Amino acid sequence: MEAKFFAVAEARIKILSDNRSAAHNYHLADRYEAGLALTGTEVKAAREGKVQLKDSFAEVVGNEAWLVNAHISPYSHGNRENHPPERRRKLLLHRREIDKLQGETRERGLTLVPTKMYLKDGRVKCEIAVGRGKKFHDKREAERNREAQNEAKAAIARQRRS
Repeated sequence: MEAKFFAVAEARIKILSDNRSAAHNYHLADRYEAGLALTGTEVKAAREGKVQLKDSFAEVVGNEAWLVNAHISPYSHGNRENHPPERRRKLLLHRREIDKLQGETRERGLTLVPTKMYLKDGRVKCEIAVGRGKKFHDKREAERNREAQNEAKAAIARQRRS
């Protein structure tokens, strides 16, 4: 996979993993940037892009936020101290952010979904979004809207050519 770099407010960012299925399966609202408590081999494997967020989610347990089911493959040059690929990883957020997320997930029945993992100034960060699950008919409607937009763009492009 080719690394994608872009600059945001004087910071260099390299996207390690992007969870595109999150936008398909959830109505995403607020987004939070969280640091991750990782071991050395996890950071090295993540820098190589060996991260998958597809079936992962975040949860707040005991006033701490955790990233669950995120797969970071074992580091190729690691030894017996290599990390387990799908261990729970602590998310580093401010207390008020954790309290807010805890309230939204408990009271309003929302889900915390990781949308992307990236390197920002040499540190691994994870973007967490608050989302409500889409129903099947919502997914169909979104697909119809996307097709209609693509057809409109194609018609405009054809009209410009002639």
